[in-house]
Amino acid sequence: MSATQKTLHYLFDPLCGWCYAAAPFIASAQAEPGLTVRPMPTGLFSGAGARPMDAEFAAYAWSNDQRIEQLTGQRFTQQYRQQVLEAGGMFDSGPATLALQAVAMTDPARELEALRAMQLARYVGGRDMTQVEPLAGLLRELGLDGAAALLAQPDLALLQALQARTQQARRLLQAAGARGVPTLVLEVNGESQVLPSADVYGNPGSVLDWIRAQ
Repeated sequence: MSATQKTLHYLFDPLCGWCYAAAPFIASAQAEPGLTVRPMPTGLFSGAGARPMDAEFAAYAWSNDQRIEQLTGQRFTQQYRQQVLEAGGMFDSGPATLALQAVAMTDPARELEALRAMQLARYVGGRDMTQVEPLAGLLRELGLDGAAALLAQPDLALLQALQARTQQARRLLQAAGARGVPTLVLEVNGESQVLPSADVYGNPGSVLDWIRAQ
């Protein structure tokens, strides 16, 4: 009898506050025996999905982030509010998504670690994660020098791989009937079903119990 193959497809965007809220569950899922967590960045807040970080959007984001913190305990600091939200610039996940693709191509086992480091750098450290230079610096801090070099001088292979992966992620998002992130799709022996996101934040242990039972 062949073993049950379980894959958790994690559809996310690196600048998504609710994806940051899901980080503790994702870490637990990574440690779950027999479960493969597959990161799939959607690029939802890049390209046409990017927008200026004006005062109105900054206020909306901070209000939403406070709700996330109350619900999940994930920290959003005043440094983040002042140095990221109120600093203006763009809300654009393109560079961060490209950085994760560089990690996926050079040290794929550490992609979720890199994502977690980006989230903490942004939401706790108040660091700009929308520009190549600070992202490359963060990758070097993690010892991901190959990914940092690739990000600093992206080649055609990196750009094509990113396009293919985000397109695949968006197709899966559409097939799941979902419009936003995070979306978690559990595939068991070729059969897929969407996990309810609310349980991931409110009762992650029960979600892991449910996954084990599949």
